[in-house]
Amino acid sequence: MSVHDDLGAALRELEATMKAASLWRMTPPEPAAFNSVQPFCIDTMTLPQWLRFVFIARLRALVEARAPLPASCDVAPAVDAWLQQEGARPHDRLLMGKVVEEIDRLVTEN
Repeated sequence: MSVHDDLGAALRELEATMKAASLWRMTPPEPAAFNSVQPFCIDTMTLPQWLRFVFIARLRALVEARAPLPASCDVAPAVDAWLQQEGARPHDRLLMGKVVEEIDRLVTEN
């Protein structure tokens, strides 16, 4: 399997994990929200919105196009901090943390 195949599988796993944690169903952000220059669009989106509509969407587009991946990825610490702050169940924190760490690893070690 290629890194693109592995990354595609990890992105599907992240989607499934978010759905299981009730973090997938949400209203899409307004178009202007995508113009944020802040990390994770923190000033215009919730972290789950950013994961769904920016992070997953952009990485999926790269996977589908077999395009070069970013030089690095370090999203797991932000996801863990957000989940902890929101009082997520330990099980959800563990599952999401592991899959996001795997995505970080796949992109960075590419």
